[in-house]
Amino acid sequence: MTTSLQEITPENFETAIDLRVRPDQEHLVAPVVKSLAEAYVHPDIAWPRLICEDGEAVGFLMGFFDIDWTGEGTDFRSGLWRLNIADGQQGRGYGRFAVQSVADEIRRRGGTRLTTTWHPGADGPAGFYLALGFRPTGETSGDQTVGVLALN
Repeated sequence: MTTSLQEITPENFETAIDLRVRPDQEHLVAPVVKSLAEAYVHPDIAWPRLICEDGEAVGFLMGFFDIDWTGEGTDFRSGLWRLNIADGQQGRGYGRFAVQSVADEIRRRGGTRLTTTWHPGADGPAGFYLALGFRPTGETSGDQTVGVLALN
């Protein structure tokens, strides 16, 4: 079994946009098609990828690099913008693989921390991110918690 990332191409575009999280999680993360639209209008910062197991799509991630977080030119961040693990594929390590893949890319680009956001509450993914070592910064982005992972 080999887990890998694939760039989004015309050949796998339909597979990517057909990927769905569990119905009870749809309110927690944007659909892949919205992420790809955002990547289209922000090609300089967005890094969309399919997560594949032996060539089969099991998830989607979108990283971001060097976003001016506050808009003041003083706080540039990189991290995980979106993470969608397909219905029926969760609990198999694909989310952990996704976070590690983005962390590796940030390190490759010279970064030392990974930022992400998540919906708070019992039905949100806070436990997943906290178990990976993310720590809430005390900030929010809209209604989401902002967390950071040091990449030592």
